[in-house]
Amino acid sequence: MNRNKFVIIGFIVMSFNSLYQYSWNALEPLLEKGLTQSIIQLSLGFTLFSFFSSMFQPLGGHFADKQGPRKIGVISAILSALGFLGTYFSPNIYVFYVFWTLGSIGEGILYGIAANLAMKWFTDKMAFATGIVSMGFGIGSAVANPFISLVGNYKTVTLTIGLVEIVLLPILLWISEYPKTLKGQPPRETIIDMRFWLIYISFIGATAVLSVLSSQLSVLGKGLPKQELITLVSILPLLSGGLRPIFGYVGDRIGLVRTALLLNVVLTFGAFMLLFNQLALSTILVGFAGGSIITLYFNISGEIFGTKFSTVNSGILYTGKAIGGVLGSSVFALVYTIGLIASEIYVIILGLVGVFSLLSVVLSKSSVKKVYKERT
Repeated sequence: MNRNKFVIIGFIVMSFNSLYQYSWNALEPLLEKGLTQSIIQLSLGFTLFSFFSSMFQPLGGHFADKQGPRKIGVISAILSALGFLGTYFSPNIYVFYVFWTLGSIGEGILYGIAANLAMKWFTDKMAFATGIVSMGFGIGSAVANPFISLVGNYKTVTLTIGLVEIVLLPILLWISEYPKTLKGQPPRETIIDMRFWLIYISFIGATAVLSVLSSQLSVLGKGLPKQELITLVSILPLLSGGLRPIFGYVGDRIGLVRTALLLNVVLTFGAFMLLFNQLALSTILVGFAGGSIITLYFNISGEIFGTKFSTVNSGILYTGKAIGGVLGSSVFALVYTIGLIASEIYVIILGLVGVFSLLSVVLSKSSVKKVYKERT
């Protein structure tokens, strides 16, 4: 069987998934105007996305690992499309919350399936293949964001995206499948391993920093000229997605944990640059490191705990994104009301949590040992 087609499917699915996260900065001002709501109220939409996309990923991963990705994938694709179509029909923000939550559930499950199409079929070069798939998670929004910003009407945007999704994604998921013979630890064994929780805490810190820039860039950049802000909104997902195969290639050669630690340091330095009013540099550094780091955590889990149950194991890990999303959106918004400096220091602390937690994994002798050696 030609396994390369699964990388293509995963890439396309990830491109649409990215619209929920990396197109939020472009979509939020349109929702603010169209639904006549405040930034604080709308930030709850991003928090709902972060929470529900993460919390339902283990459940979706359970069915995908047990029965294959086809059925749960089609259902999730329909839900993801309904998130946009429902937003188009929403008469108020409360209905928007409901549909955005349903769409986020679908997006989260699809994210896990897309990443694991690469992880399961390419255990020999896992990080590179996953990097290619997850590159779509940035490039999709980099293509869509200028269109969203120029249209200036959230109804047109959400209707267009929703219609394309509901036709295309179910077809792609229907022809998806996992390989039959793989090895790995089941979730009940994974979650009692201390290394898993160190990785989990580090993942929370990293995703929180990325969530700040993903959800609050329009807030941090209020004083910037509109064109410059639009440029930053587009650059963030482009860097986040475009560099993932490169760092995946590096991770396959120098070690996944070490590569992720290096990117955590870059991410934290990007957060530090906010203190010096260097929003553009901060956006570049966080985009440079933040997107690549997410799927590396999946790969770390797959390398240490095996890939037979990797969809559900990475789904459990991905619940950390829910916590990171809350910390990077709603909590950040509350800290921001105290003062800009306080919010910037808060982001730096989140970055340091990511660095020192993963450093503990690097220093663990057992973390660099591959528990399972597999060949596709």
